Amino acid sequence: MLLCFAGLYLSLGASAKTWTLDECIRYAMDNNITLQKAGLSRQSSEESVLSAKAALLPSLSFSTSHNVGYQPWKEIGTATVQNGQVETSTTHTSYNGSYTLGANWTVWDGNRNRNTILENKNLLQQAEQDSIAQSLNIEEQIAQLYIQILYSKEAIEVNKATLEAAKVNEDRAKQMLNVGNISKAECSQFTAERAQDEYSVVQAESNVRNYKRQLKALLQITDSEDFDVVSPQATDAMALQPIPSQQVVYETALMNRPELRQAQLAVDNANIQKQIAKSGHMPTVSLNASIGTNTSSLSNNAWGEQMKSNFNAGAGISVSVPIFDQRSTKTAVTKANLAFQQAQLDVRDRQTSLYSTIENYWIQANNNQSQYKAAKVSTEAAQESYDLLSEQFAVGLKNIVELQEGKTRLLSAQQSELQSKYMTILNIKMLELYAR
Repeated sequence: MLLCFAGLYLSLGASAKTWTLDECIRYAMDNNITLQKAGLSRQSSEESVLSAKAALLPSLSFSTSHNVGYQPWKEIGTATVQNGQVETSTTHTSYNGSYTLGANWTVWDGNRNRNTILENKNLLQQAEQDSIAQSLNIEEQIAQLYIQILYSKEAIEVNKATLEAAKVNEDRAKQMLNVGNISKAECSQFTAERAQDEYSVVQAESNVRNYKRQLKALLQITDSEDFDVVSPQATDAMALQPIPSQQVVYETALMNRPELRQAQLAVDNANIQKQIAKSGHMPTVSLNASIGTNTSSLSNNAWGEQMKSNFNAGAGISVSVPIFDQRSTKTAVTKANLAFQQAQLDVRDRQTSLYSTIENYWIQANNNQSQYKAAKVSTEAAQESYDLLSEQFAVGLKNIVELQEGKTRLLSAQQSELQSKYMTILNIKMLELYAR
């Protein structure tokens, strides 16, 4: 997987589950809200593709209307003969109903509808690449936080060892004070040094908690259960392994990184938009057809008879030719050309940004690896020097200032070695991620 740590098995603590790097990544892929939003955006793009395809089909609609009319001063009515007498009546209220089934089909619109399908398919591909890019970004953040946690946990152990040494020196100083070999002021310096080392331990523990908090946020974990990660040992071999070639990593990333694929798709989409804009100069041809009938209460015929006698059908073709559109089409074409050029510049910009990112990881990997090699030698020398100073101080051959200087050199060397080791591992793994 991303790191060699990922092959470790799950281990259970007394009160909390401990997570491997691989488990963190898999859990984030399923639960991270940013990735879920990217998935919803992709689904929305899929619906847009289906809608654009459906626009090629004819539309069919049914409509009906029913109206009641009232004429209070109507003079003309109807006359009937009843028993040899003529009787007249006037209907002031009337009812009318109509029923229409209509269809319309755009046969040709300068290929706008088909280009719209291509545009939405392109946007779907961009959404898919964006989702992949988001996943890789989350993966990178998890790897960085995971290694920071490992580094900070090991830094705690270094600071704790330094604290134990400070406690021993403090106890020794108190004994020397009791026999009059050092002053009370000198003894107080050892106490202050021990207190400072205790603060360093607390600070290192705080760093671990903060990095764990950030990692939990990426995993969308909101419960109060203790959270910890598996702590594999970072070996010398991991920090001294060969660093991937910068050019090879860059060339591989150019072909595989989703953010570059997305940028190239944006160029293709801008080209499609140019074709859509140009279709504004083309005529539009549509076919239409309808059938309908109507009824009225003023007719003496039955409802069914009216439906039959009033039935009508029709079909036609319409052609719309743009002549003058207040420059809207020309403006749309010009803007589409500018968007195309902008998309091309975005590709070059992302390529430059990608190269800079890879170059930074490569430089940091080389620098930290060189620092680690030097720091190992420095730590060994500082440890031997401090051990000797401690022995000489115990018999009165070295003073407190010399002992504290030796301890400061040792702590600095240990921290430099630890930081350079983990930063080397981190930057190498980032290069490997970009080379996938």
